[in-house]
Amino acid sequence: MEPEKPAQHVPIRELVRYYLRLGLVGFGGPVALVGQMERELVGERKWLTKEEMREGIAVCQSLPGPLAIQVGIWVSYIRGGFWGAWAGGWAFILPNFVIVTVLGALYVHYGGLSAVKAVFYGVSPAVIALILHSCYRLTKLGMKDWLEWVLAAAAFVITVAVQAEVALVFIGCGIIGVVYYGSLFRRRTGASTTTSFLAGVPLIAAGVAPGAMLGKLFTFFLKAGSLTFGSGLVIVPFLEKGLVQQTGWLNEREFLVAVAMGMISPGPVVITATFVGYLVAGFWGSVVATIGIFLPSFLLILIVAPILMRYRTNPNVQGFIKGAYAAAIGTILGAAVLLGRIAIGDWLTALVALVSLVVLFRWKVSNPLLVAAAAVIGLIAFPLLKPEWIFVK
Repeated sequence: MEPEKPAQHVPIRELVRYYLRLGLVGFGGPVALVGQMERELVGERKWLTKEEMREGIAVCQSLPGPLAIQVGIWVSYIRGGFWGAWAGGWAFILPNFVIVTVLGALYVHYGGLSAVKAVFYGVSPAVIALILHSCYRLTKLGMKDWLEWVLAAAAFVITVAVQAEVALVFIGCGIIGVVYYGSLFRRRTGASTTTSFLAGVPLIAAGVAPGAMLGKLFTFFLKAGSLTFGSGLVIVPFLEKGLVQQTGWLNEREFLVAVAMGMISPGPVVITATFVGYLVAGFWGSVVATIGIFLPSFLLILIVAPILMRYRTNPNVQGFIKGAYAAAIGTILGAAVLLGRIAIGDWLTALVALVSLVVLFRWKVSNPLLVAAAAVIGLIAFPLLKPEWIFVK
């Protein structure tokens, strides 16, 4: 059977249309969003092959910054070129930015935590189910032999043990992949290619923070987008330390509300930055925080993608991708465990998570419909059960 040939070029307007829709209705965090892209772009639209999707996930997971938006930029780049990457990426972000900015304005002007708590109570366990279901799909997409499963298990254990996604895990697994799958010890010509590829994974310097609040916000979130790896989970302790402990821009309750907004709104979880920006400095604060958190992703993908496209058939590059992809699967499962401790705290949330998982595996229910149903459950059950553990560390 011949492999399916994807579209060689997708018009920018089609990329923008698709990512505007995904940014509006894509719930469940980075893994669920990546799983939705895999289902729609590989299985339905045929824009990508499975191999291209697997390469994109592995490379993006190995770079600092939010996973889902990076995969979106990657897809937009390889199908729409340089300008397609910028257009598709910002189209992915725009709906979420508008929604969270409006929520920030409502929160500032009307206050109150009850509605946020109630929605979070119902939606967060459904998000765990979305993550697990998407991880299952991604496992089928790229896990092919025993070494990948060993690397995934090691990454899972490390993630749960240190309660964060460790950048060195991805690099280390990638290097093991080069040694096992590549040609590094069979022919010396491959070494320079691998070195060239790895050299395309720089960290962007954050620069010196200016005195104005907007400049400080931009610099802070530029650092967050440049120096944190993986999903929205790993950025939470970084943001808490900076926003609550160091700068005092937010108190603990405001920070937890911001995290909740990122989890229950569509699109990338790190849109939490938009909400924080609004709380600290109003509308323009939300703008500069959003640009700061996402700008490194655009720059890194546009640096790495051309290098990978040039050397994608090299066995050492393929070995690095296989190792990094296995690490991605392990850290995703580890992140689900860590998030589950926050999302599941009583019998009802455990039931919502279990039923959501059964529904996702048994029927093709859309993510927005599942999230909407879970939100209704939260709004009804929260005032009746009055769980005290919500937003308590």
